[in-house]
Amino acid sequence: EVQLVESGGGLVQPGGSLRLSCAASGFTFSTYAMSWFRQAPGKDPEWASGINSGGDSTSYADSVKGRFTISRDNAKNTLYLQMNRLKPEDTAVYYCATGSGGSTIWNYGLWGQGTQVTVSS
Repeated sequence: EVQLVESGGGLVQPGGSLRLSCAASGFTFSTYAMSWFRQAPGKDPEWASGINSGGDSTSYADSVKGRFTISRDNAKNTLYLQMNRLKPEDTAVYYCATGSGGSTIWNYGLWGQGTQVTVSS
């Protein structure tokens, strides 16, 4: 079965850190670019970060640049998002996705179920 499964979300205080994981199965993970999106309550989904298939090219939305780091382990078929210096406005459901790339949700055909990140004191 082709699927993406996120994990690692939770409740964290402002300034804290979390690492999200996205386990891929059913397809050749190492040949696909991947992205993280997030959706805050009442808002449209927002692209947060992307990485190419080899893991040597990354990109970030301005809202997370300098605080978040995307990476991947192709041997483990897993995508990561290290989130540091978290802010309350980072509160959202975080999704990993794969598709043709870019920041537009319509370019992505395979999504995980999401993992909730809540930043609050």
